[in-house]
Amino acid sequence: MRVALRLARRGLGRTTPNPPVGAVIVKRGEVVGRGFHRRVGEPHAEVEAIASAAGRTRGATMYVTLEPCNHRGRTPPCTEAVLAAGIRRLVIGAPDPNPDVVGGGALRLRRAGLRVVEGVELSSCLELLRPFSKRSRTGLPFVTLKLAATLDGRIATRSGDSRWVSGEQSRTLVHRWRDEMDALMVGAGTVIADDPELTCRRRGGRDPLRVIVDGRLRMPLQARVLTKDLANGTLVATTKPNGRKLEEIRRRGVMVEKFPNRSGRFSLRALLRRLGRRGLSSVLLEGGAITAAAALREGVVDRLACFVAPKLVGGDGKPMLDTLGVRFMAEAVAVHEWHTRHVGEDLLIECAFGGSDD
Repeated sequence: MRVALRLARRGLGRTTPNPPVGAVIVKRGEVVGRGFHRRVGEPHAEVEAIASAAGRTRGATMYVTLEPCNHRGRTPPCTEAVLAAGIRRLVIGAPDPNPDVVGGGALRLRRAGLRVVEGVELSSCLELLRPFSKRSRTGLPFVTLKLAATLDGRIATRSGDSRWVSGEQSRTLVHRWRDEMDALMVGAGTVIADDPELTCRRRGGRDPLRVIVDGRLRMPLQARVLTKDLANGTLVATTKPNGRKLEEIRRRGVMVEKFPNRSGRFSLRALLRRLGRRGLSSVLLEGGAITAAAALREGVVDRLACFVAPKLVGGDGKPMLDTLGVRFMAEAVAVHEWHTRHVGEDLLIECAFGGSDD
């Protein structure tokens, strides 16, 4: 099952709206087939593993990280492929989190005479499925808030200089996350201040959808995310009514999501729900301070990843979070399940939020 999990992780960021899944086939103690879901519309992990086994599947055991599907979507049900291959024993990591289909695949295969074992490496399989599971249950993507700050909580100096707060190894890890996520979200302030490309600079990586939160449509048309090479992979969320600037952005191929005008602001939860309708399961929220604080105030953050650099800037530097409206310590945003690890010279603090929908 651990081999199947490693295979499944190779599909992260590429299978949306489907989950990442890995499968391994074993016969007489030998691994005869391996597979994972590579991209949406392509064969599922079970079918890939069966194909790689080259006819050596009859009487074998299949290990799969997720309960095989028993419904027809873009591809036929995987239960049919498992039965046709003559698999006699099926070991499942996690049940399908979709409440409409959970248990159906395992039940059908049991009724067909297969020995079915469930819950092997369950926690690891569930962790891999958290984004898909959340969207299946709530319609919202799983949101990871990434922050990088100095030891005294500053993301930039007084002049706005922020390159670089975190070290090279931390930045490399973030690019791996970009490769694995469906969308990367920032506020207009980040685009105006840094003019980032918001791409994945990992060899063999792919770019997530770039989502720009720009209620008043403040970013310049010269921004890199709006240029010819990047426009088709960019979505702008705004409250701005139709006008020349918005029409020019659309003409370039940028996707636009419009929201009711409430003083230039809108609900991030509403935006995330629209991303969920597009089939997106995971969002990496990289800032800046205003957008990050808004996400925390609305309770839409599931996981925090905060890189703390061994540097001090002082009180005139820019804080990593805008106001949260906390008046008393008892109102502070609480985290749980937190742990730390070193990434190069930085300390990475990862934790979850009790107020999220997951």
